Amino acid sequence: MVVVLRNIAIFGFMIIASGCTTVQQSDGGNWLGFTESGLASFYGDKYQNRKSASGERYRHELKTAAHRTLPFGSNVKVTNMSNNKSVVVTINDRGPFVKGRIIDLSKSAFNAIGNTSAGLLEVDIEVVP
Repeated sequence: MVVVLRNIAIFGFMIIASGCTTVQQSDGGNWLGFTESGLASFYGDKYQNRKSASGERYRHELKTAAHRTLPFGSNVKVTNMSNNKSVVVTINDRGPFVKGRIIDLSKSAFNAIGNTSAGLLEVDIEVVP
């Protein structure tokens, strides 16, 4: 009896622990159409190959981004307000955690709509399918 209860407890713990480490992926779901305006920044070189909050490794060449609340896997259209250029990125990290900044773009995504020498861009973002 004790062995059975111990095995049940171990099995239950394993289920709970695996649930804590699973990354939920989403396509934006009921966030579709969500918009926000503010500043976009980009990842510095020191973040290359580091793990993001979703568990994926950050790579400059991929069109990815960090947002504080949007679900991982959400596709977001980011538009530079000064030149109207847009890029679609996939949310795979959390941040930025600097007041006024709403999204942190991969270097290639930032370069697609602006110049990294600017450091920050005024953008509109929209969750798209």
